[in-house]
Amino acid sequence: MTAQIINGRAVRDEILAGLQQDIETLKQQGVQPGLAVVLVGDDPASKQYVGMKAKKSKEIGMYSEVHALPSTTSQEELLTLIGQLNESDKIHGILVQLPLPPHIDEKAVIDAIRVEKDVDGFHPVSVGNMVIGDDCLLPCTPAGIIELIKRTGTAIAGKHAVVVGRSNIVGKPVALLLLRENATVSICHSKTADMKEMTRQADILVVAAGRPGLIPGDYIKPGAIVIDVGTPVGDVQFEDASQTASAITPVPGGVGPMTIAMLMSNTVKAAKQIAAQAQAK
Repeated sequence: MTAQIINGRAVRDEILAGLQQDIETLKQQGVQPGLAVVLVGDDPASKQYVGMKAKKSKEIGMYSEVHALPSTTSQEELLTLIGQLNESDKIHGILVQLPLPPHIDEKAVIDAIRVEKDVDGFHPVSVGNMVIGDDCLLPCTPAGIIELIKRTGTAIAGKHAVVVGRSNIVGKPVALLLLRENATVSICHSKTADMKEMTRQADILVVAAGRPGLIPGDYIKPGAIVIDVGTPVGDVQFEDASQTASAITPVPGGVGPMTIAMLMSNTVKAAKQIAAQAQAK
């Protein structure tokens, strides 16, 4: 068996094309979705991600602001900026690029972003709404993973999904979203006694452990869908796994592009909701 390659870039482009039409409609109504990205420090990877987000937002007709701050920026200065963005009518989505310098409390920063503009889906209220199934802005990478699985044509309901990794950014939320899609969900982590036994039960395997090459082909159930969230090198041994899985994401070109697509989608959704709230007043 040779697995179908799940092309995240192609799916991203389809989503962005649809969003571009939504943005044009909103502009005709006097609303231009606006995204503000805040970067503190000069981490090369973070700079690259911020540049990509700003570029894509402009390409599809959104308003974009990038606030590049020095690593010496104080927490108070950062919170002041977030307060200004919270009040800006031009901005519908706020993203603070993580990680932040050690002297800044990430939780305090995330908590300071207005829930309506929390396009990263990290605010405790956003997370709580996701847990109970209320409408909210979902975390981008987990939402993108669900979209990729659906694009394979496989129904998630009734499948056994195994998630390797329990981070607040990917592992936990993607497990919750799979559960919301009516999968039976297991979570593996560094203390799991027999990783191979668990992963070989998975109809859908999501690997987000941050450990390159962690999952070889014999850890995969024949015919499983495999989503590799590892960066910049995959957590799954791709060549080996692609001989066993029915569908698999490459690294790069799989999950990564979807994160940006879902960020744009969240910003457009936030713009619609904020505009509707303003009209209702």
